[in-house]
Amino acid sequence: MPLVPGRKNSLFSGSHEAAQRHAVVYSLLGTCLLYDVNPEEWLTDVLTRVPTHPNSCVNELLPHNWKKLRQLRKAA
Repeated sequence: MPLVPGRKNSLFSGSHEAAQRHAVVYSLLGTCLLYDVNPEEWLTDVLTRVPTHPNSCVNELLPHNWKKLRQLRKAA
């Protein structure tokens, strides 16, 4: 799996909080790989939408939900 080097790299994150953020990023990228989502495309779209996206709908931005919604928009 391409994310394996992250295990050792996270040992040198600098702090516990930084290691947790590191783990979140790797989890999101791993989810992209699992659901066949282009991580760069997903991250670019999500980062541009976050400032105006309602907090109550934050689950829509997760890779697996993002892919489903994107497919629905293309089909419409």
